[in-house]
Amino acid sequence: MDMTLARTDFPAEFIFGAATAAYQIEGAAHGNCGVSHWDTFAATPGNVVNAETGALACDHYHRFCEDLDLVRAAGFGAYRFSTSWSRILPEGRGTPNRDGLDFYDRLADAILERGLKPYLTLYHWELPAALSDLGGWRNRDVAGWFADYTEIVAKLIGDRMAAVATINEPWCVSWLSHFIGAHAPGMRDIRATARAMHHVLLAHARAIEVLRANAIPKLGIVLNFEHANPASNSDADIAAAKRHDGIYNRWFVQALMHGTYPADILDTLAAHMPTGFNDDMAAISAPLDWLGVNYYTRSILRDAPRQPWPSLEAVEGPLPKTAMDWEVYPDGLYATLSRLKRDYTGDLPIIVTENGMASDDRIEDGTIADRQRIAYFNDHLAAVMRATNEGVPVGGYFAWSLLDNYEWALGYGKRFGLVHVDYETQRRTPKASYEAFRRMLIGDSGTISLN
Repeated sequence: MDMTLARTDFPAEFIFGAATAAYQIEGAAHGNCGVSHWDTFAATPGNVVNAETGALACDHYHRFCEDLDLVRAAGFGAYRFSTSWSRILPEGRGTPNRDGLDFYDRLADAILERGLKPYLTLYHWELPAALSDLGGWRNRDVAGWFADYTEIVAKLIGDRMAAVATINEPWCVSWLSHFIGAHAPGMRDIRATARAMHHVLLAHARAIEVLRANAIPKLGIVLNFEHANPASNSDADIAAAKRHDGIYNRWFVQALMHGTYPADILDTLAAHMPTGFNDDMAAISAPLDWLGVNYYTRSILRDAPRQPWPSLEAVEGPLPKTAMDWEVYPDGLYATLSRLKRDYTGDLPIIVTENGMASDDRIEDGTIADRQRIAYFNDHLAAVMRATNEGVPVGGYFAWSLLDNYEWALGYGKRFGLVHVDYETQRRTPKASYEAFRRMLIGDSGTISLN
């Protein structure tokens, strides 16, 4: 099965890449990596499926050359990765870990040696446990700690990066982790949430200042967006969908682009926000060079008046689902990109930094025929093309993910990869979706050897 789209359907300068994240693939047990709050979260019974951790993950720490060869062989022009704060600064502050610095130095060189453009994300959810002990994202000092970490990374590999994002998915760092409690540190506290929602953006602002001072080019941040639909045409359900949209989508992009928080959400969160937060908004809204967009699905929301604020709940939709039980809704990506240009970003370049799906992939006769994933990518790329043709400045698309990997609280059971990973043997097996991308990007009808 092939994509119906071709590489020539997109502008020559359009970037195609594959994305990963440090904790999900590297293996935290190697190279004197420090303890992160994900290690302690996973060590607590009930937090992660099968109590699985990122101790070994995909052993990318030792196998990164093999993995980068797969990126190049597929015809991708860029590789999105993250550095681990805990690997570089095991205590979050103080003396850097020489093994960690050496690893990322070698990784940066290896990416460039293969003709790939390195897209770095400084924080993909790995907070050193020592900083979590001090309050983590609830503590305003986290902005300074993050700036110091950023300085180390900037001086180490910044001049070799094609682009740098500060933080991946602030909604997950703050709301999912401090209000819903599904991710580390696993809190369920509205005051902690409000402070984390602000401090994560303040940390971004301080990191941007450091990166600018070090003359690092093409700076951005990666936000996740979820298209919000009301469950009915009732005023109550429409208002519930608006609340979800305000928390999930508008809070972060409005702060970054307009220097304000949405009034309808701030009405509730103001009582829990840090004193003087408005004084930070000018720094938070400092100009960026690009915005990263992660998109996977939509939510259908209905009012839940008997529940505490935000008094809403998601209902199951009618569309086909992925293994995450997420609806496949490419129109939501088109709508998100169009809305961003219209309401927030204008001519600011946008990169789709994550898009993909989990499926129950199994090797049969040496292959993985993940046809649903091929259709998913094709339909979402068509949505990107539609937005681009209407003037939205989308400059690239990164498939999530290069490898099957550690899917956070869901452990190793959910497979997003273009490449299958046997976690017992660490053998990599390219899936049909990998081959479909390769044929789309470089027109090679051959197959990758699995030996």
